[in-house]
Amino acid sequence: MSRILTEGVSRRSFLISAGAAAGGVAAASLLPSWAFAASKPIVLRYTSSLPDTHPLNQQMKAASAAIGTETNGAVDLQVYANASMGGDTDMLSQVRAGAVDFIPLPGAILSTLVPVMSIESMPFAFKDYDSVWAALDGKLGDHVRAQTAKTGLIAMDKVWNNGFRQITSSTRPINTPQDLAGFKLRVLVSPLWTSMFSALGAAPTGISINETYSALQTKVVDGQENPLVVVESARFYEVQKFCSMTDHIWGGFWMLASGKTWPKLPADVQEIVARQINAAALVQRQQVIDLNASLEPALTAKGVTFNKVDRSLFRTDLQNKGFYTQWKKKYGDEAWALLEQYAGQLS
Repeated sequence: MSRILTEGVSRRSFLISAGAAAGGVAAASLLPSWAFAASKPIVLRYTSSLPDTHPLNQQMKAASAAIGTETNGAVDLQVYANASMGGDTDMLSQVRAGAVDFIPLPGAILSTLVPVMSIESMPFAFKDYDSVWAALDGKLGDHVRAQTAKTGLIAMDKVWNNGFRQITSSTRPINTPQDLAGFKLRVLVSPLWTSMFSALGAAPTGISINETYSALQTKVVDGQENPLVVVESARFYEVQKFCSMTDHIWGGFWMLASGKTWPKLPADVQEIVARQINAAALVQRQQVIDLNASLEPALTAKGVTFNKVDRSLFRTDLQNKGFYTQWKKKYGDEAWALLEQYAGQLS
């Protein structure tokens, strides 16, 4: 991308001698490519549809500051939140074209471009966060990143946390798969979500998040499913009485770099930017875990009744109905075998 080439500093900077200025010590070849940055820094742009206050955007700001400090201001990672550059679809188009350099997107949304990316959200696959991180920081994540690279997107090594999802309801708690029979449920607009809840006997309806409160309030649907942080921030507790801790799906955000601009950055700049972004992801992961854990008592105080469920009942029900066998065919044997290394036998 021309912006990167003109604002960046070529690795030929290594050849600039600092001998005269340093008492004859020819050390320039040991200095990083940004050490002799021109008046204009390397400008990188990150954009997100999430609110400015979301832990993901807060930690990207922290990463930006760390990158600026480490490069003495020679690299400027600019953070744009609140969908200021458009929604998720717009952002995906922009990063593919090189108009922006980084975006975070859930695998479920990206699966329209890279089908295997939604495998992270296989229902009842991961029993806890340890198994999630083992899979996505390990061989399953490597496989997904390799498939993503074929589309001109570069996924960073660490996936960011959106948390495990729970089912809320205005009518009844969900304790067993049978409790979902005929249950009108708002779901993410995703084939995987719709397929899962249909298999469990529910009546799923894809509704955008900004229309969900109204749909719950007017009884278009009886319930919805999201991490607790969304239940609290979207004020769903005002129109929902029950929250069943199903942990049915874990979801995250893949941090994607543009294949148009990232390869044109000097290697040492790539190393600094990637390292700081991945370090910020680790902090954000724990922030979301802590935040969701703190919200159960807070939502209880607002009138929501919580119940725990036996997740194995739901996983067994989906196995018996051939749900996992169906999705194994969609993802392919290689990806499925990698998933089962961390989730155990599903199909």
